[in-house]
Amino acid sequence: MLLHLSTWAEVEDYLKRSTGIIIPIGSTEQHGPNGLVGTDAICAEVLAKAVGEAAQALVGPTINVGMAQHHLGFPGSMTLRPSTLIAVIRDMVVSLSRHGFDRFFFLNGHGGNVATATAAFSEIYAEASMAPAGQNSPSLRCTIKNWWEAPSAKRLSGELFPGEEGAHATPSEVSLTFHAYPQAVKQAEMSPRVAPWGSFTDSADYRSRFPDGRIGSNPALATAAHGKTIMQAVVPELADSYRSFVAA
Repeated sequence: MLLHLSTWAEVEDYLKRSTGIIIPIGSTEQHGPNGLVGTDAICAEVLAKAVGEAAQALVGPTINVGMAQHHLGFPGSMTLRPSTLIAVIRDMVVSLSRHGFDRFFFLNGHGGNVATATAAFSEIYAEASMAPAGQNSPSLRCTIKNWWEAPSAKRLSGELFPGEEGAHATPSEVSLTFHAYPQAVKQAEMSPRVAPWGSFTDSADYRSRFPDGRIGSNPALATAAHGKTIMQAVVPELADSYRSFVAA
């Protein structure tokens, strides 16, 4: 059940049986020579929709621009400042909590969002904790789940792409996008075959160290078929994580 394809009355009926919601969060940033700029948002969105169907959960709108300042050296990349993303998450949660939602499961497609989202949750909790005595504030609970940390995602990345998964522009995430959008499959030469590893600071430093955008990966191995395999394995695990979170 997608929030943006529902009426207010349908959302009201949903709240009679559940107060949990899944919110996909990703990024709009480069993903190497053959990866789509929308990879992180696409992965979060398609997985959230499937998890919502499996868990009979409402799925909110995708936050498709995240904290990605280090990718700004590549055309098409966009970012929110950490403070801006904190405000966006906070306002979305508070808006929905007004209607009775109290369990917010952020399904994440971008590692750069984790620290900022966690800080946003702390701001939300602090706001409730510091409210004047006697004010009734709803008890909210928020969590962020990285899809690539699901046990089956880790297992399959090792089986399908041994030693070539890497950390950015991975064949796993590129495969998921190719499965979701087969008409957008891209081909490109990777040189070297497997990108180097390393750390970075700002966007200029990133571009100088990783000139084609990859970190430790070989996304030339990505296929739509691999994406389907990963999705079919990951969705049940993420659905179980959502159910456990809402029930806690």
